[in-house]
Amino acid sequence: MNTLYFLVQQTMFFSIPLLIVALGGMFSERSGVINIALEGIMITGAFSGILFINIVQQFIPGQPVLFLAVLVSAFSGMTISLLHAYASINLKANQIISGTAINLLAPAIAIYIARTVRTVQQIPFVNQFYIDKVPLAGDIPFFGHMLFRNTYITTYLGFFILLISAFLLYKTRFGLRLRSCGEHPQAADSAGINVYTMRYAGVLLSGALAGLGGLVFVIPTSTEFNPEVSGYGFLALAVLIFGQWKPGRILAAAFFFGFMKAISSSYSGIDFMRAVPIPGYIYKMVPYIATLIVLALSSKMSQAPKAEGIPYDKGSQ
Repeated sequence: MNTLYFLVQQTMFFSIPLLIVALGGMFSERSGVINIALEGIMITGAFSGILFINIVQQFIPGQPVLFLAVLVSAFSGMTISLLHAYASINLKANQIISGTAINLLAPAIAIYIARTVRTVQQIPFVNQFYIDKVPLAGDIPFFGHMLFRNTYITTYLGFFILLISAFLLYKTRFGLRLRSCGEHPQAADSAGINVYTMRYAGVLLSGALAGLGGLVFVIPTSTEFNPEVSGYGFLALAVLIFGQWKPGRILAAAFFFGFMKAISSSYSGIDFMRAVPIPGYIYKMVPYIATLIVLALSSKMSQAPKAEGIPYDKGSQ
């Protein structure tokens, strides 16, 4: 039973960042803008959040500094996503090239600033955010041990973002307008919807969640940040595609890939896996092999927004 608890807890650590970042990608692509810059935005958000913690932690210890770092990471993610939004919406640039440019730019900026501030590119922090047991909930039999012990508050933040995202996308006027801009922007424009504004909103929301996801990825898995997120931005794109751009399916996809990642990272702590004579590098390959297989099998069923990746020109109607 302890092995089950351990595996579920590890799965949470890896699934929640994927969930948050994939939901961010969903908002951008539902508006009609492809966002493959998730990797770069994650790096930006993680770097700014961890640097903030490194500087402020000695003055504001404990969970409050994590809440502030969440805001810093989200804001920095929005800031760099403005570059992608401007290039894609105003300049009508190729959205793949724009996203790739940010993926290349973000780690370079992070390394430059880190070396300027600290002379090395690693940004350490003291992990004071671990929660041994949530009061009351941690005493619930079975589920309490599994979900409310050995955790981080960012886990519950991820589920909260999922609920808000689903409500925003399907139960609000904003969500209806956003989806219409990704499916048929000409019809949306004829109904009085400003397509450019809605696409900017989608990309900025995407940036905020991807930046936050970068911080959420680093906090449970390390005590320093070296400007990279292990390809998690690209893995989040796989989650988004496998999840068919829908919050519920994205949740399932995030837990599937998170489970694969948990196995690859924690196999040495699981007795029966450690006993099997399989080289460690095979386990480490599991998430990426699973990604290729799943995308190959699900690509024909993919139903992306119809206007995704197509620049909108109001004057060409």
